[in-house]
Amino acid sequence: MMSAQDMFGIVAILYCVANLGSMGLELNLTETMKSLKSPRLISLTLVWSWILAPALAILITKILPLSDAHAAGLLLFSLAPTAPMLPILIRKAKADMDTSAAMMPLAVVGTVILMPLIAPLLIPGASVSSFELAKQLIITVLLPLVAGVLIKVYASKLADKIFPYFKKLGSITTLALLAFTVIMYGKELLNALGSFAVAAQVLFIVVTAFVSYLFGFGMNQAQRSALALGICSRNGGAMFVAFTTFTVQDPNFLVMLLLAVPVPVIMWLILARYFASRADKVVATD
Repeated sequence: MMSAQDMFGIVAILYCVANLGSMGLELNLTETMKSLKSPRLISLTLVWSWILAPALAILITKILPLSDAHAAGLLLFSLAPTAPMLPILIRKAKADMDTSAAMMPLAVVGTVILMPLIAPLLIPGASVSSFELAKQLIITVLLPLVAGVLIKVYASKLADKIFPYFKKLGSITTLALLAFTVIMYGKELLNALGSFAVAAQVLFIVVTAFVSYLFGFGMNQAQRSALALGICSRNGGAMFVAFTTFTVQDPNFLVMLLLAVPVPVIMWLILARYFASRADKVVATD
């Protein structure tokens, strides 16, 4: 008989496929390729996502009294930039959609390549095979994105028809993950709410958002807003896949990742609203 842990793993895979597939179905390949010609955007995305963000996570683990499992969760949290819901945040922030269109596939490819290399070095005590992690990320994160893009390019009508179903499946599997967590790890979840786990995530999001926004180096306001939201948002699917490949699966580690569903979403929406107000001021002064 299938165990609860096995069912959780299946739901996590469906979560990845649904959310990354819907991301691909929504991408405009022409806009993406055009934006990817910007060396500034590529360099800023790579530096902020896999050098400065992990460095900030390490700093936060030194400042706040986090448990080892929560600290490990935050470090993994720092290695999975750009949420599948980024287009929604971009629209709410009145930010540049072309910038986000380039950041999303760049972040996914970067995560697939760099997370397996960095995670074993960054997370103490997390025994993981770089090859196994890379393989799982390719299957559950990269391939759904690529499949979605190909359908969008070669069968756009089909993409428009199935996109709402993928979005709905993403919402359902997100709720299912939360339900499994409450049922299986309710005690650990309550302990996390009473610790500095939430504060660590909030601090990470706020700092990465505003620092990347302030140091956009030549980008206009709409582009800097898109960059900031892409850098501060997180790909929950990639984090869950990575967790399933770790030899030691501490429940508190998992809870830290699952807090990355409700807590960051609230922060991203607040930040999107703030950046929208900045966009309105720019329009008013023009």
